[in-house]
Amino acid sequence: MVKLASPEQAQQKKATRAAYGATLVELIDEGLPIVAVDADLTGSTTTKKLQDAGPEYAKRLFNCGIAEQNMTDVAAGLALAGNIAFTGSFAVFGTGRAYDQIRNTVCYSNLNVKIAPTHAGISVGPDGGSHQMLEDISLMRVLPNMRVLVPADYASAAGAIRLAANTPGPVYVRMGRESVPCVYADGTELELGGSFQLREGADASIIACGLEVREALIAADQLAEEGISVDLIDAYSVKPLDAQAIVASVAKTGCAVTAEEHSVYGGLGSAVAELLAAEHPAPVEFIGMQDKFGKSGGYAELSAHFKMDAAAIADAVKRVIARK
Repeated sequence: MVKLASPEQAQQKKATRAAYGATLVELIDEGLPIVAVDADLTGSTTTKKLQDAGPEYAKRLFNCGIAEQNMTDVAAGLALAGNIAFTGSFAVFGTGRAYDQIRNTVCYSNLNVKIAPTHAGISVGPDGGSHQMLEDISLMRVLPNMRVLVPADYASAAGAIRLAANTPGPVYVRMGRESVPCVYADGTELELGGSFQLREGADASIIACGLEVREALIAADQLAEEGISVDLIDAYSVKPLDAQAIVASVAKTGCAVTAEEHSVYGGLGSAVAELLAAEHPAPVEFIGMQDKFGKSGGYAELSAHFKMDAAAIADAVKRVIARK
């Protein structure tokens, strides 16, 4: 049973990216052959924590400069030499610019490389639409041998990095820039193909990942005040998906809403729709970016503007219930 953050912890705001460098240092301390390969963004991605931890850690950090394709190939070479290699950069560059190398070098050869960029989604905020990567889950999910983890907060990001390090082969871990409230207690453990049940209800299922989990929790509480009860699942493992939990939930409620800080095409929503089409057809509403690029602004402002906030999730639940 997952342990949620205490009310005091829930008031603390931490970025998922803040867990990255700190967790890599911990894994090195535990004896894992971790190396981090970055593309001139060690401060932003927090892999600089290896450099700051001392010479024995610093020698495990490789800064390739602004050269994401080269970064990915260097990581592949280090993996072939017996290391567990993590790559950094921003998501728009770490997945998009290096896609050929991820596909043909990392995944085709099933190498022990972890693609772990930061600054994904509209929560990148003022950096604007050019840097708000909303297609990365889709790009990574379609690749054979790749696993996809989308943590909701600092604690689950630390758990995702640990899981990636202990999982042979390619893993994608999606992290963000924005400091967000804590959902889970420290020490949260994730598993491939797993999920967390955060609310239980009978009227609709909400299946969320990443920063949308917090918005879904708020929506669930608002709906409860109106007499609507929902099942809420944090589907942090987008690939492989927790098919059993999702099908069981929708079989009980008869409908679903998916919520992700990503395009509605190719990400969690598509994965859930594909699963339900095969196993248990039911009405589904999709919360996410509706075939648009983002724009510059604050995260809360953008979340409301693009209808990816708690109010939008609650409205989607009411729509999907009406379709049953």
